[in-house]
Amino acid sequence: MSDETGPITVYGATGYTGKLIAAELAAREVPFVLAGRNQEKLEAVADDLHGPGPKPEVRAVANTDARGLRELFSRSGAVIACAGPFSLHGEPVLAAAVEAGSPYLDTTGEQDFIRRAFEVYGPKALQAGSPIIPAMGFDYVPGDMLAALTAAELDEGETIDKVRLAYHAPFQPSRGTIRSGMEMIKGGDVEWREHALRPASQAVGRPDFDFGGELGLQKMMHYPAAEHITVPSHLSPRSVETGLTVASFAPGSAGQLILPAVSRTLGLAMRTPLRQLMSKAVTALPEGADEEGRRAAHFTVACEVTSTRRSRRGVMKGTDVYGLTAAMITEGAIRAARGEVGGSGALAPASAFDPAGFLSGFGRFKLEWEIEAAG
Repeated sequence: MSDETGPITVYGATGYTGKLIAAELAAREVPFVLAGRNQEKLEAVADDLHGPGPKPEVRAVANTDARGLRELFSRSGAVIACAGPFSLHGEPVLAAAVEAGSPYLDTTGEQDFIRRAFEVYGPKALQAGSPIIPAMGFDYVPGDMLAALTAAELDEGETIDKVRLAYHAPFQPSRGTIRSGMEMIKGGDVEWREHALRPASQAVGRPDFDFGGELGLQKMMHYPAAEHITVPSHLSPRSVETGLTVASFAPGSAGQLILPAVSRTLGLAMRTPLRQLMSKAVTALPEGADEEGRRAAHFTVACEVTSTRRSRRGVMKGTDVYGLTAAMITEGAIRAARGEVGGSGALAPASAFDPAGFLSGFGRFKLEWEIEAAG
């Protein structure tokens, strides 16, 4: 990346994921700016970095300062947004990046925000000639790119009937992830069904999924996945189905029995004044896992792509979802700053970057995938 492109700006750099992204950029010796609301906290993050490159610039700009954000982003080679929950805090940052004509990437996993990015800001970014690539972390690069890789095993011209994605991801969530998750379970999400976005079933359970191998058959639960937004943008299936193993959150059999009911109850509570009390309770939790804890948490993503003639299956495995998120969005931002993105407007990860080439750079996270050979 040349200096002429401008530095990469990380907005929301004082959070758990933001700090990991800052460390990744420092290790890559990429010019970058740490931005957010609190100057003192930003300077503390900068002081804690130990990369070989120069110390990053620090800029305190509130997300309510539209002019300040535009001025900052207009000098940026790319913008990484990681200040969530995005449904509460993300839109001003996205809007300013689009208005500034700067490539935009974020770490959101919130379906409603991703849908708004595609439907509202995608056309504006297309007109400006700049890309916006939401969900460029573990949410939802592995699933979106695995779907593309699996579908590539079909013959050209085959009509895709269904894409089914199943996640097994037992890890310690950060405070930010918990807060975003609380926003996500309120209901009102959508799913891709019969070639259109339609209201999703709010039943907590989903059909069991056989991962094969040691995981085997797993009980699945509903979550508002972004692949209902991203996958149809590049594969055009009739339907998309997603699910998360109950064991991701409740490894014991007793916990698996009660988790669906607990999830439903929490979703209802988020529509009441209890929401504020729950948010305050999250503040008392640890910020997130340490490096050893992150690396000990392994994930599996499986994908089944069914055409009118046959089915293909792909499986992706790896570790450290937060470290992987930082590495993926950093790599994406570097490429975006160089102009190495497959288009403009709102893009799914698999549309923005060649999946196989992009994913090949994350071996340190034990990232590997296998697609069932065409038969």
